[in-house]
Amino acid sequence: MKLKGLRWWVIGLIMLITIINYLDRGTLNYMWVANIEYRLVDEISPDLNENQAKFSPTDSTYLLVVKSGEKVTQHISKLSFKKNGEIIVNRQGIAYDLGIVDKNASIADATKQAKDLLGQITIFFMIAYGFSQLFSGKLYDKIGTRKGFLVSVLIWGTADALTSLARGKISLTGFRMMLGLGEAGPWPGATKSNAEWFPQKERAFAQGLFGAAASIGSILAPIVILMLYISIGWKMTFVAVGGLGLIWIIPWLIINKKGPKEHKWITDEEREYILSGQPEAKMTNERAKSWGELLSNKKNYSVILGRFFLDPIWWMFVTFLPMYLVDQFQLNIKELAFSAWIPYVGAMIGSISGGWFSGHLIRKGKTVDRARKTAMILGGIIIIPAVLASVMVPNATVAVILMGFVLGGFQFVIVNIQTLPSDLHCGKSVGSLAGLGGASAVLGTILAILFAGQIESWPLLFGLLAALVPLSLASVFLTVGKIEQIK
Repeated sequence: MKLKGLRWWVIGLIMLITIINYLDRGTLNYMWVANIEYRLVDEISPDLNENQAKFSPTDSTYLLVVKSGEKVTQHISKLSFKKNGEIIVNRQGIAYDLGIVDKNASIADATKQAKDLLGQITIFFMIAYGFSQLFSGKLYDKIGTRKGFLVSVLIWGTADALTSLARGKISLTGFRMMLGLGEAGPWPGATKSNAEWFPQKERAFAQGLFGAAASIGSILAPIVILMLYISIGWKMTFVAVGGLGLIWIIPWLIINKKGPKEHKWITDEEREYILSGQPEAKMTNERAKSWGELLSNKKNYSVILGRFFLDPIWWMFVTFLPMYLVDQFQLNIKELAFSAWIPYVGAMIGSISGGWFSGHLIRKGKTVDRARKTAMILGGIIIIPAVLASVMVPNATVAVILMGFVLGGFQFVIVNIQTLPSDLHCGKSVGSLAGLGGASAVLGTILAILFAGQIESWPLLFGLLAALVPLSLASVFLTVGKIEQIK
């Protein structure tokens, strides 16, 4: 059996698991804190078709009753109000259900606790993620992308499902670290797979599709996760989302049997098209470079430093955007579900167009060096004004639209930085350098999250991300010199 366009089937499966990856990743962040609204009534209706609240003046408490009939009593100091007090807002979510946030704290103190604790758990996730980035690159270079993705997905899918058993901060942190160990693999893995399955002129576009899948996952995450949370609760949401990756393993093992050189399903025309467009395919005596060899070459720091400075922009949005929208604009759980996805539409567009743009320049006769650098500069020009504008507007809708330009510009740049390992190296070293870049991105993100804990103003925190763009671009251009295969 011959399958036309087999390389697109492979990248399609990688896109699918990347979407699932971001659903798994978003489970904690979107269910961590949620604004649940209740309508103030004089008497609770026995026929509930909405959440209702009744005030008790004797002890300044509200009886809160959800549509399912579940009741809770909450003191007035723990609630916030909208529409002249007609709408009562109660904070719920994993942080409150597990008692991680002090239920007796004021709203301001509880918000700070929730932000700091989410940051701490995320740091441990990132430590495991960064460790995995280092060794996943080596692992994928050693056992190949087919087995590499299998190992990664088994670890993170199981971890997300097991998070339903969390009983407190320690167990929750442990499960998130296990998630991080598995989830990092697809990043060096996708770079390596694209180097194997695509000619050089299509690699940035393939990397863009991979980045777009991350954006699609981020678009779907608030809608899917919060709707599941409303319907089946946070525990079963972890189980349902975690199981998706385990199901994905089946088609992956069936379709991705071998690389393009040996795969029985690939057509002769596609095999020739792929291999003839790979400059590294002409090299002989190919061997994987050690970390020491990679770190001793200045050009490789374009990936390491470029990602160190730029990736925190993405991770700050992924980690804190739900809390930012909840706190800054008082969005309830449904408003959050149908607004938090908007910035990632911009990210998806930026990811595809950033990869397409540099590939287009190459096809027009520009050098790989000129094409990649032009795309990076253009993306940077988009990010900076969009960041500053997004934190100055008072309207949530306008803010998230501007954030779409921020993440679109980010993806425009990052897909080209992520393509550099395959521009600089042959197959057996691509995953290793991509892993080093991923680990440096994690280090930069951890430092950014620690810094975030010292800033109470959400607009100031997100506005400062604009400074990372020139630092990233300068580090790339000053270290890489001419983008070409390292002899």
